[in-house]
Amino acid sequence: MELQPEYLRIGTSYFKKVHKPLASGDVVTTLLPWSSDCIKLDHGRQYLKEQVECYDGFCFVPSHLAYQGRIKNFYNRYHPFQHQAQPGSYRKITAFLTHVFADQLELAYDYFKILLERPTQILPILCLVSQERNTGKTTFLHFMKAIFGENMVINTNEDFRSNFNLEWAQKLIIGVDETFLDRKEDSERIKNLSTARFYKVEAKGFDRHEVEFFGKFILCSNNEDHFIVADPGETRYWIRKVPPLKAENENLLCELKVEIPCFIDFLIKRSFASTHKTRMWFTPAQIATPALGRLLSQNRNRLEQEMAHLLLSIIDEKDLDELRFCSGDMQNWLGRKQVRLKDITQIRRVLQNLWKLEPATNSLAYVQYKFLSDGTITEQPGKGRFYSLDKQSIYRLNSL
Repeated sequence: MELQPEYLRIGTSYFKKVHKPLASGDVVTTLLPWSSDCIKLDHGRQYLKEQVECYDGFCFVPSHLAYQGRIKNFYNRYHPFQHQAQPGSYRKITAFLTHVFADQLELAYDYFKILLERPTQILPILCLVSQERNTGKTTFLHFMKAIFGENMVINTNEDFRSNFNLEWAQKLIIGVDETFLDRKEDSERIKNLSTARFYKVEAKGFDRHEVEFFGKFILCSNNEDHFIVADPGETRYWIRKVPPLKAENENLLCELKVEIPCFIDFLIKRSFASTHKTRMWFTPAQIATPALGRLLSQNRNRLEQEMAHLLLSIIDEKDLDELRFCSGDMQNWLGRKQVRLKDITQIRRVLQNLWKLEPATNSLAYVQYKFLSDGTITEQPGKGRFYSLDKQSIYRLNSL
């Protein structure tokens, strides 16, 4: 087998391909900037002319089953796939994936098949969560790493937030273990990247530049309710609550690694159970889980919760089937509850953006309700462009 050249000239810069050992015993291949003078000093001027392979520049073209290292004289930064499919048993992998995905196992197989055969396809943000220990979340990340090798990286929260992103921006899979990205900008960044086609990368000593981006995110967290900020109606997260493993097995990852070639063979031969229906392949209904519902419920902000509770208090007190109110009424009610607002647009944002309500087209008469200092609710004639909510809708808002 022909050996890969040790030195490369890409554009006008020289690099040395090195195989960096890790504490785990694995090795990662990377390119280090190298001067032509050092190459001549070590190997002679003739080596520089005859043995250094030249490329016009870098490209990033993910492929596993038809990989090319050189594409139209560009050096492909995507790493070759390390596994060869072979028939055989993948019983341990099936059992492990059944533990993680349960009734969504067929969708999980589709997810792996898409990663293998269509790596540029956009996919949901996969999240494995559980407050309990020994569930296999971290094992799943390392299992994915064993399959996709150097085309996957496992980050910390700080790595993801860092401005220097070259280490992970050109990876197929970005795993984040012990995820706790509780800032709004974190969630917006992940959501935007999950559907982005281009991204600006930055590294120390290099100018910032734009590259094609095909990253898929896998988040693992012990915090089921607040590991990331999620807005109502969010459809990009596929969240699985993972139960504890029935028995502890220190050799589980090793046993899974042995079966990878057989699992690859199974994926290649298997037909898709789902069809490509959305930009993320799966429909929101297909990847909906109780864990997603719980995350959305816990992420509701205090203002929305207080507004829903105030409406419930009025319909229960007055035994109403429908309640009409203006945004100014809600502002007064919240003032009685000592909920601080920057301005009334916060209320309108909840009513119109989150609850999808529209005010009456004209200023009309309605029954206006007010809270007195002793907590009782009085009513009086009012007029305005009111919103309307029936009893069932108010109950639903309070049950979310």
